[in-house]
Amino acid sequence: MVSVTDFLERMDWWGLVTLLIVAAASLLCISLHELSHGLIAWRLGDPTAKNAGRLTLNPIRHLDPFGLLMMLVAKVGWAKPVPVDMRYFKHPKQGMALTALAGPAANFLTALLATALASLVWHFAPLGRASLLALCFLSNMALLGIGMGLFNLIPISPLDGSKILFALLPDRAYYKILRYERFVGVALIVLVLLGAFSRPLSFLMSRTLGLLCALTGMPEGALWLCQDVSAILNLF
Repeated sequence: MVSVTDFLERMDWWGLVTLLIVAAASLLCISLHELSHGLIAWRLGDPTAKNAGRLTLNPIRHLDPFGLLMMLVAKVGWAKPVPVDMRYFKHPKQGMALTALAGPAANFLTALLATALASLVWHFAPLGRASLLALCFLSNMALLGIGMGLFNLIPISPLDGSKILFALLPDRAYYKILRYERFVGVALIVLVLLGAFSRPLSFLMSRTLGLLCALTGMPEGALWLCQDVSAILNLF
């Protein structure tokens, strides 16, 4: 996936176009992820996200600048967390788990849809500038969706995976862990910067992408190449 580093090394216009496409895809993935959290929480009885104006696709409402930068540089990132008050839920731990699961689920569904659309463009759209840019955008949406979904399923606070796993714990242990998750979050950022998750995430991303490509008929190798406009141009 093209990053800020790639662009700075090459300084070409197609690299800039690709970087802008990646940024747009990142913002959309982040917005869908957080919107899904808020919608499920609202459906379960918590109006906090709605009252905070977070039930929107407007990326400015969800943007965490450092989290977006990490998506561009390290290929994994995060947004400003949607506020959730689990006291509104009839079953607090289960409601929190469902709310947490909604974000990664939205990312995987987005990746599936993006892969399916990329397959249609690849097989049926006439070759041209519009189809090349569409392939680049859809490929990045698929890869970022998979990456963000998998990353957030890691069972480390404050990631969504921890909320799902911790719902199995006794109440006393659950609430005690929640009190310390902000400190664990700092350690998580350090681990991301050190690349601790790069190898396992790359392995899982490759397997997940292979499954989506098999389901949609999109050539997996082509989808990897299409994330960079310059690479697409070299195909033709």
